[in-house]
Amino acid sequence: METEAVAHLIRTGLPDAEVEVTGDGSHFEAVVVSSAFAGLTPIKKQRLVMDTVRAQIASGELHALSIKTLTPEQQSASA
Repeated sequence: METEAVAHLIRTGLPDAEVEVTGDGSHFEAVVVSSAFAGLTPIKKQRLVMDTVRAQIASGELHALSIKTLTPEQQSASA
């Protein structure tokens, strides 16, 4: 699986998200910025992102995904 394919799946599931994915074909890291994360616990944020790639993980097409989630406000504060 390619990094852009993973990013596309996340963007499709979270349409307002800014997504950056890096990886080597089986292990990926995603930074996802979305207003949908506002007020959610860290685990709920992770679940929202994982739900967008659940089928690929279940099939083995996507082996591992490390996720960092931020709201737009958190992204601005860390810039």
